Amino acid sequence: MRAAAFIEKGRIELVDKPIPDVGPNDALMRITTTTICGTDIHILKGEYPVAPGLTIGHEPVGVIEKLGSAVQGYREGQRVIAGAICPNFNSYAAQDGVPSQDGSYLIPEGKCGAHGYKATAGWRFGNWIDGTQAEYVLVPDAEANLAPIPDGLTDTQVLMCPDIMSTGFKGAENANIRIGDTVVVFAQGPIGLCATAGARLLGATTIIAVDGNNHRLDIARQLGADVALNFREVDVVEEVMKLTGGKGADGSIEALGTQATFAQAMKVLRPGGTLSSLGVYSEDLHIPLEQFASGLGDHTIRTALCPGGKERMRRLMNVIAANRLDLGLMVTHERGLDDIVEAYDLFANQRDGVLKIAIIP
Repeated sequence: MRAAAFIEKGRIELVDKPIPDVGPNDALMRITTTTICGTDIHILKGEYPVAPGLTIGHEPVGVIEKLGSAVQGYREGQRVIAGAICPNFNSYAAQDGVPSQDGSYLIPEGKCGAHGYKATAGWRFGNWIDGTQAEYVLVPDAEANLAPIPDGLTDTQVLMCPDIMSTGFKGAENANIRIGDTVVVFAQGPIGLCATAGARLLGATTIIAVDGNNHRLDIARQLGADVALNFREVDVVEEVMKLTGGKGADGSIEALGTQATFAQAMKVLRPGGTLSSLGVYSEDLHIPLEQFASGLGDHTIRTALCPGGKERMRRLMNVIAANRLDLGLMVTHERGLDDIVEAYDLFANQRDGVLKIAIIP
């Protein structure tokens, strides 16, 4: 099969690999649509380390090609998605409420401690095992991680569910949003846009979207933003304070992963507010001391790796099936798997108004 593999820093290539063998708890999925994520760009740039030769990608939409002998409740030929995060839900970490941090499957290789807690290890595709930018992907612990696609939904409609929608919504959930809240969402890339949409669904009534791209701010308005601020044109912190009568926002969501956006997300918070961090950071962070009130301001800072599992995927697809949200508008481009290198270049350099690229094997 063809697969997009990480070769070295700055280099991803299309290679030939054998179709994976299926174990008793696995499922082989034939990929019908996948996409490229900002995290894949971090891998390409060498900012997030993975093994050379690993197939990249973690957002699978497809059809069950073959089921393991122990997998029940599914059938071959069924249309499914799997979350980007695919833990073993029997693990200590999963039963402790943090399945995204489950590294129990790494214990036999000596890559994880005895109890299986390992930061980010629930993210297997394109991180610890071969990922989804290929013709086929092996889904581990398939009975817990495969989610059937409801009749009538297209690949494009559900393409954001495995990662982008789940991550963005988790950012909104972690911001402790209550009905009537004011929330600021920094960065309106795909994840930030989903955080904006999630904030609306959770009941925030003043949602302030921040970005430097007016096209993305226009999309943010379509997805629920009440106010759009271009940081190239205004002082964002000053504007938020004006909009809130000097109080500050109840919650802020940082969806980029830079020191500048993290600091601003802290500066706009009221005392007792929550900063929800979704960015993938590549250097140490510093908390602005004054806005942190020297650690005495009752602020909460929460981080997250997107939730996975079939129940999470079912709920996200229910939102789409109920016409509460249309994320198909994020798919701005389509490319074949043979054009994956060009697609990476397009996405990494943010040309031609790209938001998400549907990759069709």
